[in-house]
Parts: sequence; structure tokens; C-alpha cells
Amino acid sequence: MSQPTGPASQGHAHKQPAPPPDLMDVTLTINGSRKTLRVAPWTSLLDALRLHLDMTGTKKGCDHGQCGACTVLVDGRRINSCLTLAVMAEGRTVTTIEGLASGDALHPLQEAFVEHDAFQCGYCTPGQICSAVGMLEEGHARTDDDIRELMSGNLCRCGAYPNIVAAIRQVMDSQAQKDGGKP
Repeated sequence: MSQPTGPASQGHAHKQPAPPPDLMDVTLTINGSRKTLRVAPWTSLLDALRLHLDMTGTKKGCDHGQCGACTVLVDGRRINSCLTLAVMAEGRTVTTIEGLASGDALHPLQEAFVEHDAFQCGYCTPGQICSAVGMLEEGHARTDDDIRELMSGNLCRCGAYPNIVAAIRQVMDSQAQKDGGKP
């Protein structure tokens, strides 16, 4: 029988655990409130919202940027919060589904989603609505096909797509009327 060789035979069988990571302070404005968090450098914005701020409206779907359930607005632009590090949002303004309503008054897209029954299980709905807010702000959608294309990063496993498009179309048309007929 041979004798063991290597580090274990030299009294190094137990490695010291790695030291904990250095935490970083990140300050962001979330739904109008300035927040400072202490997070590991690899903490996603999604995990910062859900785990550190208990803002669970934003959903973790695939955690790979493929489903859109985690969509939030950063400085008014829609992003996948699962692919964005919290430190990347330092000093920026983040709007989540919780920040779209004004008191008890729902955002027009939230109202339209309810009116058009644009959700079934509701899991994707916060990301769908945040994405639609950003899409309408971008101003590129003119047709239902445009809406479908520009919302293609947000998946709905229940298949409520026709109702989602109808809800977005309603708000888009309403905004166009306010703007003098320009879609």
C-alpha cells in the first residue's frame, strides 16, 4: 500500500475558507426614494431590489435575461435587472412596478392591463408593464406588429399576448390623442 502524497500528507488537509467579499455601498433612487445598500460587487440589481429592499414586484424568471420578468426602468430606459449589477446603477434612478402608480391611482398601463385582462398567472405582468412603459417612451411603436416586436423580450407562458397588445395599444392611442393624433 502506498503512502499518500501531496498537501494532505503534509498536514494541509484543511484549507482556510476564503475571506468574505468586500461589500460595496451603492446609492440609488428607487421609486423616488434615495437608498444606500451594502452589497457584494456581484449582486444583481434584481437581487438588490428583492433581497435587500424587499421589493418583490420585480420577478426573477430565468435569471439569464431571456424572459423579461425582471424588467425595470433605469433612468427611464427598460433593462433586465437580472443582467445588471447593482453597482452599475450607482447614482441612477430606478423605477419598478411599485413605483408606477401614484398613490391609489394606477398607471394607465396598469389600468389597461386590468381592463383587457392582459395577464393570467400574473408572474410576467410587472416586467411586461415596465417594458411597455419604456417602449412607449421610446416612441418607436406605430402598429400592433411594432408592439409585438418591441415587446418580444418579455415572455408570457400563459399566452396572454393578444390582450397585452390590446392594453398597450389602448394606452398608445390615448397618448396619441393627447399629443394631437401622433402615434
